[in-house]
Amino acid sequence: MKKNTRLVYSTETGRIRPEKETPSNSNAAPDGIARIHRETKGRKGNGVSLIKGLAGTDAELKVLAKFLKQKMGVGGSVKSGVIEIQSDDREKLKSLLESKGHTVKLAGS
Repeated sequence: MKKNTRLVYSTETGRIRPEKETPSNSNAAPDGIARIHRETKGRKGNGVSLIKGLAGTDAELKVLAKFLKQKMGVGGSVKSGVIEIQSDDREKLKSLLESKGHTVKLAGS
């Protein structure tokens, strides 16, 4: 049996091993194209539409989310640059976003 002898932590200098870099997520970088995803995992079967790829500040995304929630008559939130709308109606979301001048693609199934 091979013994692991690499030093990982020292009380004098702290962490010795360099931190691993996390791979960049292609969905995290806003490219101006709104992609509407449908997600049910972890939500007890209730569908939620996720709008990713929109550029703008958190305040701008919150204003857009408020507009979408009012027009759809549902709830939702903005979390780390992703707008969550509690509805499965992606076609209606697409038409609302296009009326605001955004380029929209339906992602996933």
